[in-house]
Amino acid sequence: MIEGLLVMGGLGAILGLGLAVASKVFYVYVDPRVEAVEELLPGANCGGCGFPGCSANAEAIVAGKSSPASCVAVSQEVIQQIAEIVGAKIELKEPEVAKPNCKYGVFDADRKYIYDGVKDCRAAILINGGEKECPIGCLGLGTCVKACPFGALSIGPDRLPVVDTELCTGCGTCERVCPKQIIKLSSNSLAIVHEYTTEECTAPCQRACPAGIDIPGYIRAIRDGNYSEALIIIKRSNPFPGVCGRICVHPCEYECRRNLVDEAVAINPLKRFVSDWEREKGVHIQVPRAPEREEKIAIIGGGVEGLTSAYLLNRLGYETKVYEATSKLGGILWLGLPENRLPRDVIEWDINGILDAGVQVELNKALGKDITIESIFKEGFSAIMIATGGWDMKMYLSSLLPNGFSPLPGVQLLLDIILRSKKGEDIELGDSVLILEGGEASLQAAAVCKEKGVKNVYVIFRDSDLAATQKEGIEILNHTVLTKMGGVGNKLKEVEICEITEEGKEKEGSRRVIQVDTILMGAGRFPELIYVLKQDSETEWETVSPYAGPEAEQEIGIFRPGEVIADYKAAVEAIGAGRRMTASIHNFLRGLPVEAPKNMLKKYTQVLDVEDVQGVKPVPRKRMPKRKENELEDSFLEIELGYTEAEAREEAQRCLQCGLICYRKN
Repeated sequence: MIEGLLVMGGLGAILGLGLAVASKVFYVYVDPRVEAVEELLPGANCGGCGFPGCSANAEAIVAGKSSPASCVAVSQEVIQQIAEIVGAKIELKEPEVAKPNCKYGVFDADRKYIYDGVKDCRAAILINGGEKECPIGCLGLGTCVKACPFGALSIGPDRLPVVDTELCTGCGTCERVCPKQIIKLSSNSLAIVHEYTTEECTAPCQRACPAGIDIPGYIRAIRDGNYSEALIIIKRSNPFPGVCGRICVHPCEYECRRNLVDEAVAINPLKRFVSDWEREKGVHIQVPRAPEREEKIAIIGGGVEGLTSAYLLNRLGYETKVYEATSKLGGILWLGLPENRLPRDVIEWDINGILDAGVQVELNKALGKDITIESIFKEGFSAIMIATGGWDMKMYLSSLLPNGFSPLPGVQLLLDIILRSKKGEDIELGDSVLILEGGEASLQAAAVCKEKGVKNVYVIFRDSDLAATQKEGIEILNHTVLTKMGGVGNKLKEVEICEITEEGKEKEGSRRVIQVDTILMGAGRFPELIYVLKQDSETEWETVSPYAGPEAEQEIGIFRPGEVIADYKAAVEAIGAGRRMTASIHNFLRGLPVEAPKNMLKKYTQVLDVEDVQGVKPVPRKRMPKRKENELEDSFLEIELGYTEAEAREEAQRCLQCGLICYRKN
């Protein structure tokens, strides 16, 4: 008996010792923060966060691989508690919902094409005849429906996914499982910064619009009588619907697919119709604003581009202030066209809509005279956007600033320096000067710089192979571009340059920083730039270039071939530039790359298209009513009167609601 007890006791001791050793050997440390986060999560394991269950998401949150706000089933209070556990900062997020990007299901598309050939006889046959298949369209098999953890998706009768916006939480599960990226999360903010790409189902009119407006979207809203929605769609890209509805050069209408049947849809007059409807109501329709952000952004220039960016940044949640050198906002709009084509009250209405949204303005504030880059940063702004527009900067300098004083730190016009030198004026340029482009005149300016005691002169050309005698202290740099400027307060200190290939691509490892006191610009205007403070500094700044627009032939550099460098272009192109500046600033402040999306549609991008349309009956375009001849004696009366509601909705019916190769049949 006693022996048995001793044996049992010995075995127990051995087992206990073994378990103690095992606990040390196989011990797994569990971060108490993971346990704390998991306790706050609902335990539903719905997968809406993108991880396989709440435990996995808790580990990812603590590891910084998932956001404290990634769970779609918890309250804002719980999100804040999770953020405090992991030491993260929470920013309110605009609600997002799933949005399918396909116009017609596989059974309803009028014609199905695929074109991946070259411009030869076989390619022509492929375009004009035979059954092909759209490579972008929805397959309609319902993978997204099965994956949705909240039952917010269904397949409609046209075999396209239908989103129940009340049930959709914006978890992104459908976006992750869609093999063709047909369905994506969307919001007003995402629409503002969105650029069309080759992977999307776009219509010819969308691709031609310099402002990037969702044209089929707002025409569909007009067709359905939802004029407020039409205005919101337009203003996500263009806060000047009244102005553009009258003076836009409407390249969209030249590309309208109805031209293959009869006449283009009256895209621009329809934009004017909803703007006139808004003015008659007397209340500005605004794009809903994203939650307030902590950053403040200053915009230099109160013309079309600057006001566009100020409005869109305001809608993204930023506090924005416009500094305008003159006593009036709107720039060229007040001078370019007679009142019978662009009534002044229309300009005022669109501008007042921007101000009513919350954009702040200071008039009679010229950069370099009344305000400086340094003084604006001292007011607490996180970024400064330069949108001085298409005015010749020589006029700006001579009318507002003393000789040799530049709006931008260390930046002057090449021509101005040459002319002042001929007059015998004193010119302060510092020890080192960079001359940007300017052809043969740049060499003349380089000689002037040496005469004025400049020690080092750098002359850079993007495309040139200029063979010039290298004089002491003058360095000619061919196939080189300026990529960045840096300085302290109101002084320029350095620039970044890099070499490029013949195709306009950056040569790897060729970037270098050189000390420069002055830059002489060969172009007739200063560039569009974004000034930001360097990290952990209150005085040191650097510039960020907005990403290249669809007109640009190359991506890199401050001035790019194809982009306007002098005079002004149509207002709608300035609006498009303002929207790209908005996206560039927003991406930078959010820590995202400031570059165009991959495969962004450019001017010369070849996309799928059709060259004939079948099954569509000709319907005459609704003519815009005009004022009678005996009423035109008053030159201030507008010539065109605009559509009535019935006329607008009838014209909107003509829109084929095109996709890449599909369109609405009669």
